[in-house]
Formats: sequence, C-alpha cells, structure tokens
Amino acid sequence: MNRPPGEVPCLLMRGGTSKGAYFLASDLPADPAARDELLLRIMGSPDERQIDGLGGAHPLTSKAAVVSPSADPHADVDYLFLQVAVDRPEVTSSQNCGNILAGIGPFAVERGLVAAGEERTSVRVRMVNSGDLATATFPTPGGRVDYTGDAEISGVPGTAAPVVIEFPPGGGPLLPTGKARDEIHGTPVTCVDNGMPTVLIAASDLKVTGYETPRDLEEDPALAERLRGIRLAAGRLMGLGDVSGTTVPKLTLIAPPRDGGAVTTRTFIPVRCHTSIGVLGAASVAAGLRVEGGVGADLARLTPGDDRVRIEHPTGFLDIVSGVGPGADGLPAARRTAVVRTARKIFDGTVFARSAETAPPPAPSTGGHR
Repeated sequence: MNRPPGEVPCLLMRGGTSKGAYFLASDLPADPAARDELLLRIMGSPDERQIDGLGGAHPLTSKAAVVSPSADPHADVDYLFLQVAVDRPEVTSSQNCGNILAGIGPFAVERGLVAAGEERTSVRVRMVNSGDLATATFPTPGGRVDYTGDAEISGVPGTAAPVVIEFPPGGGPLLPTGKARDEIHGTPVTCVDNGMPTVLIAASDLKVTGYETPRDLEEDPALAERLRGIRLAAGRLMGLGDVSGTTVPKLTLIAPPRDGGAVTTRTFIPVRCHTSIGVLGAASVAAGLRVEGGVGADLARLTPGDDRVRIEHPTGFLDIVSGVGPGADGLPAARRTAVVRTARKIFDGTVFARSAETAPPPAPSTGGHR
C-alpha cells in the first residue's frame, strides 16, 4: 500500500515500565538519517512537552522499536531500539532497552513475522544494538496474543499477561575492566555488563542515602558533577571510549534494602534518575551483586542457593533470576538471566508525523552500535 509521506503504520505499546512506538523496518526509511528525522517528527521532538507527537515528555515514553525478520539462524526477528530525545533533535541507538523488548514478541506475532502457537509462543530476538539474543515467551490462546493476565510489575497499574524473557550468556566479559572493584576519582565502583554497561556505586560513598526521590537526586548539582566525572572515566575503563555523547554506561547507586529485597537502587539514564530501573540494567546489577569483592557484596541481602534477586527501586521492585559462576578465565561469568515483564497493545493504526517544514533540523546522529 502506497502511503503519503509522513503517514506510517505504527503500534503503540507499553513494554514493561516504558512506552514506545513499534514499527516494521520496511515501513520506515532505510537511510538512518532519514529514519531518525521522521521519528523526531512522529514523537514531537524537540519539545519538552512533545505536544505535537506521540512522545510522553519523558525518556521512558519517548522510545521506538524497529523490527524485521532476522537473517541470524539463532533468531526469528531483529529488534533495533532507538531512544528519541525529548528536548533535543537527537535519536540514538547506543544501548538496548529491556522494557521495550517485552513487546517485541507480541508485535512480531501481531505483524505476522512469527506464527502464533495454540497456547504459548516463544520468539527469539536479536537485539541489533549489541548483537545479544533473548527469547520472549507469552500466552497466545487460540493463536492470538492475549495481553490479559495476573502478572503484576511495579510501576505499572493493574495486571497483565506475563512475558518471560530469557537471556543467554553474552559474548563479552561480565567485568569489562577485569576487576571486581575499581576506584574512580576516589570512589570505589564495580563496572559490570550483563546486557547493559553499568557502574555500581555505594550511595553512601557519594554522601547520599540512596533512598532519596529521583527528583531530589536530580536537583543536587554537586552529585550531578561527581556522577558525570565517574561516568566519563568508567566509559574509558570499560572499553566504551568517549561516552560524553552516549547514554551508557548507566550509573546505579546502591544501598541496603528497605522492603525485603536484595538491594535498593537509584539509576541514572544518564542524567535523569530512573523512576524504576531498566530490565537490562537490573540484570547487570543483579549479577554485579554476586561478584565477590564488588561494591555490592557487603550491602546486598542475598539468599544462599536462590538465584532470584529482588531489586528495589523508587516505585517498587523488579525480580531477576541471576546465576553467576567462574568463567574460563577464572573471572566471574553470567550463567543464567531471566525476568518476567508484561506488555500491552495500546493502539494499532497510522501515525501522522508533523510536517517536515515545521520541524527543527535533527542533530548529528549518535547512533553507532555498541
């Protein structure tokens, strides 16, 4: 079907604690610059309210997923995650998003990329941003995606069908610096990558409790400056190079749990403080807590013999199954990572991008793959 320019088939979905616009790659321009320019107009960026587009005026609701059949024999579909900035004309593919990932399997079935099973369907996903793989399993009674169910996740009202996401061990090291603990500008840190490059920092080492609200932490200029310095230095230590223009690594402040979990967290993405925690970020935190000698080893309350880790965050908790054991090089390595999320289809139809003549020009792309 030939559509006028700026009219694009779109499925708006909540994936985990995020919300985004899901597209078939074939419905978007193949040229990355043209694609990103169109997405800015679709989401209504740059504008702090995103009043003229789909975006919800927050990084967690200004996201896009681009999906296509995969040529990888180990995957059914390719998933490219794109973070659309709210107040800047910028689109980046420098990281994955595990929350938006929760909607990829249902979207693949909705768009006919994967045939639904009679009871349940598993979709193998290649995350284009990093090359990592995941398998999402969800209910499809009668061959149709069922979004209703009794699974509950913090940060989302009500309940929905569970989406079980399994992550095989990645090809990269769990500890990118080769150490359980590094020191950056006098602050002990643990640099870990179990799907999301993450830096663990004891909140007390930054003179905060780790129980503050995200807004209070964001409004602390001294803290922001220290975090910026740590992030830039950690990026180099982790082999990511100059991260001044990217959103990784994430910084997670950790403190003893308050509500029966393993640890309390406050995560920066990278400047705004997350109102919950990302799935892949939580996977990295959970694995990092199991590293002997890491900054979380003395803070976390883990149950011996139980791979389940409850990560507390500002609006509740996220449960991760995380197994860590010795790798071939003697360093800790991820063994198993799984999480239960939910997703919901909000609308399916055509989105009308604002006119290119009225949109600000996009910034230079920062979309290089990690």
